[in-house]
Amino acid sequence: MINSSIASKIKTLTPFLLIAGMAFGQTPKLSSELQTREFQAMDPEANLRVIVQYNHDPSDADHQRVRNHGGTYHQALHSVRAGSYSVPASTLSELTADPGVTHISIDHEISSKLDYVTAAVTATVAAQQYGVDGTGIGVALLDSGVTPGADFAGRIVYSQDFTGGNGQDQYGHGGHVAGIIAGGGDNSHCSSCTRSLQGMAPNANIVNLRVLDQSGVSNDSTVIAAIETAIRLKAKYNIRVMNLSLGRPVFESYTQDPLCQAVEAAWKAGIVVVTAAGNDGRVDLLPGSNGYGTINAPGNDPYVITVGAMNTRETYSRNDDVLASYSSKGPSLVDGVAKPDLVAPGNMVVSVLSSRNATLPMLYPGNLIHTIYYNAHGNSTKSSVYYVLSGTSMAAGVVSGAVADLLQAQPNLTPDQVKARLMQTAYKSFPTSSIATDAVTGQTFVDYYDVLSRGAGYLDLAQALGRRDVGQGSALSPTVKVSRSTRTLCLDFDSSSTWTWSGTWGINSPNNVWGDAALGANESIVSTAPVLSNITASSAVWGNSAVWGNSAVWGNSAVWGNSAVWGTSAVWGTSAVWGNSDRQ
Repeated sequence: MINSSIASKIKTLTPFLLIAGMAFGQTPKLSSELQTREFQAMDPEANLRVIVQYNHDPSDADHQRVRNHGGTYHQALHSVRAGSYSVPASTLSELTADPGVTHISIDHEISSKLDYVTAAVTATVAAQQYGVDGTGIGVALLDSGVTPGADFAGRIVYSQDFTGGNGQDQYGHGGHVAGIIAGGGDNSHCSSCTRSLQGMAPNANIVNLRVLDQSGVSNDSTVIAAIETAIRLKAKYNIRVMNLSLGRPVFESYTQDPLCQAVEAAWKAGIVVVTAAGNDGRVDLLPGSNGYGTINAPGNDPYVITVGAMNTRETYSRNDDVLASYSSKGPSLVDGVAKPDLVAPGNMVVSVLSSRNATLPMLYPGNLIHTIYYNAHGNSTKSSVYYVLSGTSMAAGVVSGAVADLLQAQPNLTPDQVKARLMQTAYKSFPTSSIATDAVTGQTFVDYYDVLSRGAGYLDLAQALGRRDVGQGSALSPTVKVSRSTRTLCLDFDSSSTWTWSGTWGINSPNNVWGDAALGANESIVSTAPVLSNITASSAVWGNSAVWGNSAVWGNSAVWGNSAVWGTSAVWGTSAVWGNSDRQ
């Protein structure tokens, strides 16, 4: 049973599962975003950056047809049979008339999203017991670049800059994530050092694919181009892992979103794709929704491993760890995919400092970590070589490093088997809820530990390495379905997934993947956790004027308006993601 105050919050979750039924206009080739009143009313001569998907790999003739309509061709995106273009808004209807065009989307802007860490996920125990350090495994890092240094010891085996630079980290994010994944900790090895700051897989190789500029910004087509490069280089550098500590809002179904289709291509090519859930867990898309429905793309794709953040409270034991209040929660908008898949340490993580002159260290110099060295005469020198950041970006790096260790030990595992193993063996002992208080505003945030906030549990590398059995079928994340008759939520599994098997890996297993779930009708799981229980009938949720009305979800001033969620000062501003208050 749940109390009335919790029940009132639960009601607001349901609209996120109903958005897939919405449609604007009668043009299925255009994304729903391009069919909103906002886009339909824009200046017809205004240029839009778009990704056009075809039913074939686009040719020079296709690019020329776009040019004939006044467009500019940028690049081909072969993995998703698409091209990136800038076109006048007035030409969209003409492009949809092309029989070879299947879908047109906005080329969206994308933003970036250890010793305590390794202890929390039993990585230290794993290294000692199984002797793993990521040796031989290539990790493709799509981020703001990596600056060579002692902590990487020549293990940056390939570097390509998609922003026009030299591959080095001018933002201060990519090097930090790289250190979490594969930092060797060399700069923390000295006679006066008290902490060893190694990454999860300290001997893995880094394939540096810089896609974020000095402000931490990119776009869909740039990231897709880098994904294609990683697929092409997979065999040469044994790329088995891809880390995407970046994201943007969900605008359409993952089945049509070109960014999601690109990460699926990498997954199907044999690369385990790990992505951040997002840092929007404090954002209410609807009043009282408690941060649910805020998973970022491409973390909304059911193939990839989507990671939320835990707060280690800077202790070695995980018994006092709690969810980070900013960690985005599921289900995903449009498709209702149950995310995140896992959680891992992401709060106040110490890792490699690329440069004191990078953007983030310049903005937040108080996060610098000083190491004191002593020369032969006993004189001390203070050097800043490490930095503190918080976010699901950091948590994704933790999981990517763990995947590298697991694949070193068991190289024949497929991406689906890796995902299933990590979810099955995750630590599942959590409190019912926890409360975080913003140190600046005094505002409190309550987190409930259900499958839409902590996924299958807390990464446990030692447990994952200790298993040798493998799942059968895919490891697609389930979707969340609403029962209109009982007003409850349940998980709906793809028939091809390992979760539908009756053995150790299936939903009938006594060690259920999601921990606190029980079997429901049609092989679905109905959780006993507050957010997934006892949704009652309500005119606010089920009435036409609330969910389906234009003024509620789809109005310009509500969810999709510039001034609310997607405005630069709200979710994507530097003060929202990287501010000092976002540490709980």
